[in-house]
Amino acid sequence: MIQVTRHIVIDESELQFTFIRASGPGGQNVNKVASAVQLRFDVRRSPSLPEAVRQRLERLSGRRLTQDGVLVISAQRFRAQERNREDALERLVALIREASVVPVIRRPTRPTLGSRQRRLESKTRRSAVKNLRGRPAGSD
Repeated sequence: MIQVTRHIVIDESELQFTFIRASGPGGQNVNKVASAVQLRFDVRRSPSLPEAVRQRLERLSGRRLTQDGVLVISAQRFRAQERNREDALERLVALIREASVVPVIRRPTRPTLGSRQRRLESKTRRSAVKNLRGRPAGSD
């Protein structure tokens, strides 16, 4: 069991790890060892996630979510397979934690009278400075 938050716990049987060969530099080792990891987590069918968290997670996942609702996280930052596996798992947990927080909706407010007056005064001062940059009046 993986503890994500106090209320969300994911069973390890819901996760599917696939090991593939990493791309990029690495010499001969890169062609022999499958050190990169693809973590698959079925967001839509997971019994561990509340509905609200599931919807936010689908929105946050973006292109990492397949049409079937499976979240695919690829990790190939490290040379060791186990470290890439941990990295993929950490990224999944971080994504679910982010989805579990209810976003605060911003209420639009009006600027105060004082802030409007200060803004207009600064515009007036700036305008006066720019007007002084022109040619002197009697030099034609």
